[in-house]
Amino acid sequence: MQFIPSNLRGPLFMIISTGSYLVNDTMMKLATTGLPPYEVLLLRGAAATLWGVPLLLMLGYARQIALLFERKVLRRNLFELLAILCYVVALANMQIADSTALGQVTPLIVLVGSSMLFGENIGAMRMALIGLGFVGALMVAQPTMQGISAYALLALGNAAFAAVRDLAGRKVGAEVPGMIVAISAVLVVLVGSGAAHLVSEQWVMPEGHHLLLIAGAGLFLIFGHFFIFMAYRVGPTSAVAPFYYCFTVWAVISGLLVFRQFPNALAVCGILLVMASGLIIVSLDERKRRLAMVA
Repeated sequence: MQFIPSNLRGPLFMIISTGSYLVNDTMMKLATTGLPPYEVLLLRGAAATLWGVPLLLMLGYARQIALLFERKVLRRNLFELLAILCYVVALANMQIADSTALGQVTPLIVLVGSSMLFGENIGAMRMALIGLGFVGALMVAQPTMQGISAYALLALGNAAFAAVRDLAGRKVGAEVPGMIVAISAVLVVLVGSGAAHLVSEQWVMPEGHHLLLIAGAGLFLIFGHFFIFMAYRVGPTSAVAPFYYCFTVWAVISGLLVFRQFPNALAVCGILLVMASGLIIVSLDERKRRLAMVA
């Protein structure tokens, strides 16, 4: 991927990641009709494993399989497990707009954490643009916040755990391939969701269309895991995190194409705000890079 300018790689990977996650979520939402949520997670994990293990071998990572269980990789992916367990329960009991809106807290937590833990300088202009992106994401999601309860706390828990996951991912060594981290996340969530299913649900026999949807979700899940990890590996947090808000833009596209839900004027304005904040941040980084080259 050397043909992609260095300052664009992180944002581009985040855009691809959020799009992949949204395709996964759309297929999951369709598959949960008639199936318990943790069972769907379990089946998706099995499908992603069947996709992922041959992919690792094709990429020549057979000798690095042990890195799937490397301490820092597992620590990062345990937070992934906690995030998804919170998210599935919240999504099943809240309006999707509310759970999506609460999830937009993640980039803000990541940025504050990066500043505190890694000494990354964010700057007032970037913070203002990130805040603008957050407002745009809320305009797209348009939460009603009706019936806020413990499930809202779970949605916030998902945002917090996802942020800690991304911060923990910064500690994973450069010698660990991104695809190894992605498949490790799949395996950790597979085991965790299997345990949650056994404890809290009864098995329901899936039908053929369920299995097709889950197989597709498993494939896109791998790309979501891979690109979100690589986004933070190749780009500074202040430039990458704001593009997490693209999740809401992809959600509007999914609603339009799959569920025939048309965005209203407020949502369109929100999309424009999200896009504007991201583009301005990229232009600031490009200007900074050129000034550094001149100096």
